[in-house]
Amino acid sequence: MDTLVIKSYPAGFTSEILRSCGAGHSLSSNKSSTIYAFGIDQRKRDEGHKIQRSVKLAGKNGGISCGKGRVVFGCEHGPRIRAARNGETERASSICRAAQASESVPAGVVDRLAKEIPDGSVSVILLAGGKGKRMGANMPKQYLPLLGQPIALHSFHTFSVMAVVGEIIVVCDPSYRDFFEDEKISTPVKFAVPGKERQDSVWSGLQEISKTAKLVCIHDSARPLVQTSDILKVISDAWVHGAAVLGVPCKATIKEAGRDQFVKKTLDRRTLWEMQTPQVIEPELLRKGFELVERERLEVTDDVSIVEYLKHPVLITEGCYTNLKVTTPDDLHVAERILHERSNSIAPGSALPVVSCI
Repeated sequence: MDTLVIKSYPAGFTSEILRSCGAGHSLSSNKSSTIYAFGIDQRKRDEGHKIQRSVKLAGKNGGISCGKGRVVFGCEHGPRIRAARNGETERASSICRAAQASESVPAGVVDRLAKEIPDGSVSVILLAGGKGKRMGANMPKQYLPLLGQPIALHSFHTFSVMAVVGEIIVVCDPSYRDFFEDEKISTPVKFAVPGKERQDSVWSGLQEISKTAKLVCIHDSARPLVQTSDILKVISDAWVHGAAVLGVPCKATIKEAGRDQFVKKTLDRRTLWEMQTPQVIEPELLRKGFELVERERLEVTDDVSIVEYLKHPVLITEGCYTNLKVTTPDDLHVAERILHERSNSIAPGSALPVVSCI
């Protein structure tokens, strides 16, 4: 018998989304006074991939399913159980998922996701073909373990349980496909061959997306700490504006220098942003941008710069500084520390009854 362990958390506190494979999930309702965390019993960790633990939008209440005919909902007055048709909660709805580390999804984003953005309308291109030479390891950095799981699989699983995501196109060397194929997820997974440059890899992934995709969400697999709330925000912004990118205000003082390394001027930090991923763009807009870049042989620094050449506005969605790119051994240690801190920041309250999955 598969068991869902339920614990309550303080009102207003949005707990971290714990990883699959035994670690569990968290759940938050927009107007809920309590946030409930659900997790497969550790003894069932090997079966965790076979059990669809999902969150479902149900009015203002969130729910989580063990995938075997019962759904548990979190609400103001505690959890309740209702019967569910088989497959009704097969895929996760991210609208009511808790974000990580006390981050919550803005109400406007929730409304837009619920009313305007159809489930399955976003195709994710997960870039996992880099060499990672600066890491000095015997394999690409995105496949090195981060708390027991390959770096690339952290964001892979984050996307895999989001209802707005209809498919994940993994751009990787064929010899590493088994890393992803071995993960039993319900979201369709496709593969594309990486190119010589980043833009070539994005173009390769773009050829594989569904014709029904409304948005393309491009993410660097070396950013394992991206939060669900930030993904939803940037998707929501791209839905309205056609193109959006996660970024954070620049905290350092930036100076422009000449080739002789003498300072030419100090840039205004208030106008500078550090770009991250995901970068979310309408598919047709991205295709037109690629055509222009190829025709004019333009230099591309990131995905949205392709769109910038079209003179199309790109909105910067403010993200989190913890969404770092793991490039060096030091970055890996920092990522581990962040994940440990997120885990330790969750202070469970009184445990609620155990609910068995029938």
